[in-house]
Amino acid sequence: MIAHTISAAGSAAAFAAGGLCLGLGYFVLLRWSVTAIGVAGRRGQILALTSLRLGAAIAFFVLAARLGGALTLLSGFAGFLTARTLALRQRRNGR
Repeated sequence: MIAHTISAAGSAAAFAAGGLCLGLGYFVLLRWSVTAIGVAGRRGQILALTSLRLGAAIAFFVLAARLGGALTLLSGFAGFLTARTLALRQRRNGR
């Protein structure tokens, strides 16, 4: 029972870190997409960046749900929300 708890906690921590990394990449790609919107002739780039962002997020969260259930899914989402908070804070500071 203890080994299962440690394993679950390790998986949750790993998915939280993975969610943070995914979120940081997600919001970088979002910023690139928004920047590309103002440039004529960048429809393909915008479509590619959006597809990459959404595909990676869907794949990550499906993997988290299938591998570890609710705990890993929520941990991954918490990491993603942490990245969102960092992105918003950076944007508010003018970077």
